Amino acid sequence: MKNKEIKILLAAPRGFCAGVDRAIEIVKKSIKKFGAPVYVRHEIVHNKHVVDNLKKIGAIFVEKLDEIKDKTRPVIFSAHGVPKSVPEEAKNLNIEYIDATCPLVSKVHKEAEKLYKNNYHILLIGHFNHPEVIGTMGQLPKDSIDLIEKVEDANSYVKKNDKKISYITQTTLSVDDTKNIVKVLKNKFPEIKEPIKEDICYATTNRQAAVKKIAKECEMFFIIGSRNSSNSLRLVEVAQQAGCKQSELIHTESKVPIEKIINCSTIGISSGASAPEVLVKNFINQIKKEVDVDIKEVEIIKENIIFKTPGKLN
Repeated sequence: MKNKEIKILLAAPRGFCAGVDRAIEIVKKSIKKFGAPVYVRHEIVHNKHVVDNLKKIGAIFVEKLDEIKDKTRPVIFSAHGVPKSVPEEAKNLNIEYIDATCPLVSKVHKEAEKLYKNNYHILLIGHFNHPEVIGTMGQLPKDSIDLIEKVEDANSYVKKNDKKISYITQTTLSVDDTKNIVKVLKNKFPEIKEPIKEDICYATTNRQAAVKKIAKECEMFFIIGSRNSSNSLRLVEVAQQAGCKQSELIHTESKVPIEKIINCSTIGISSGASAPEVLVKNFINQIKKEVDVDIKEVEIIKENIIFKTPGKLN
């Protein structure tokens, strides 16, 4: 069907953020410095392509430290952050560790600790069981922090003590959904303390804004990312809410829905913060086999943030 041309609107920024770049670089530099294997606790970032490539050069992924067979090898903590108990466990097991937690997640951890020391009870807006949420909640005693997942949770929340109340958020949430939750909390608790600076990170905010800008013009929207990637799943929702109802996630096992695509005149494409650009290119190349394409990149802002890797790896 090569006589048909489809317009592709490519959202920018998209793909890797500074925290993901840094985490991947930490694994590569650790293998270079210590030799293979190097252990990584949890997927370094939520993307199968990235994880598989790191396995090929000597990374071994585990979910718990007691899965590490050779305790003389170093372990890297993923970009999502870990509870305080994890580095303590590593010290007890005499395992050297390198922390690849995204600096913007670490900022939320420090914020939580400061609030706790200042006698605040903390509400964390986030997704249950996401590694970042587990890590942030694990910075504090259990009874000092509660999870708020949705507007209904905010509406039904009852204060558990006489402490002042505050909120922090996961870094990869939907900007709009979070605003709605915060609005309810502020109405309910006018005195609630909010973060000095937004906790949702620059990359999440930029990628959502870029998708929102072009979604209305598209008949279908595709987000390249993994099923367990919070920020990728949020991008699908953002595209739907912004006017493109036919929005879907393209993950490793997805088949390119060519039959649907060839019936469109304009489609949109973006990718989650843990998805490499090669996956976007592969997806477009699959489409190019069937139809001609006119690609237009729509960039809303330039990103030039870089996070340094730990000094001991340089």
